[in-house]
Amino acid sequence: MNNAAILAYVTSASTFIAGVLHINKTTDILKGESVSNADVLFLIGGIAQVFWIVPIIKKWGKTWYFIGIAGTIVFILLWAVTRLPDNPITGRSGPISVEALTIQAFQIAFIILSSIMLISNQRKI
Repeated sequence: MNNAAILAYVTSASTFIAGVLHINKTTDILKGESVSNADVLFLIGGIAQVFWIVPIIKKWGKTWYFIGIAGTIVFILLWAVTRLPDNPITGRSGPISVEALTIQAFQIAFIILSSIMLISNQRKI
């Protein structure tokens, strides 16, 4: 296996893990409890992140990398903003948990690794 393939698998693993952790936060939906907007966001975003392994592994092209990076940045920014007191989304600061920090670490890894893939692909052209 060459370095490009290893990088693609590691990049895919980072978004897959972040996606699974986001989906894991939606257990209220499975329990039949009240569903919040955050549950819907985590479910849809988590599914998108898990799906994103396909364009990375199949090398669908730079547009898919840019969309994945942009979507992940939006997810990180939403998390960061909702941690601020009196924020415009929830009106209060949310907790900072180990699980949330773990998700952020995998998302940041995805952005960095995807960027490396884009840069290395540009050099080959």
